[in-house]
Amino acid sequence: MLMALFLSACAPVSNDAEPARQALVAFFDSLNQGQYAEAAESYGGDYEVLIYHNPTLDPDDHAALWMNACTINGAQCLPVRTATLKEQFGDEYVFVVEFSNPDGTLFVLGPCCGGSETDFPPVSQFEYRVQKTADGKFVVLDLPVYVP
Repeated sequence: MLMALFLSACAPVSNDAEPARQALVAFFDSLNQGQYAEAAESYGGDYEVLIYHNPTLDPDDHAALWMNACTINGAQCLPVRTATLKEQFGDEYVFVVEFSNPDGTLFVLGPCCGGSETDFPPVSQFEYRVQKTADGKFVVLDLPVYVP
């Protein structure tokens, strides 16, 4: 039994890691290019925050929610600069992601709302989860970085 646990811990990462990474990159590319309906099809997470930020929109109009998120609400709908697999749990993949600003520089989230860099150090790497659904499709589970 102990040997089986040891061997399973050393098992190679699924061959689905690269398609999962590609789905993550495509999701953010869709958001960045204003293809909100396409992005909505690639998102499998919760819409609660987007609905809360947009009470006048139909909560089922996911494309409109994404449009407002990216253009009004502070979601950073930037292209992926790097996406590195951190870990895998079954059909869920966790990536460490860096984004590019419109000018091509690295996106860095600084301190918010009057905070200092000592209290809130700048962050340039963010974790994103991608899940393989029962029908074999990959969906992103986490919202873009938010800047108030």
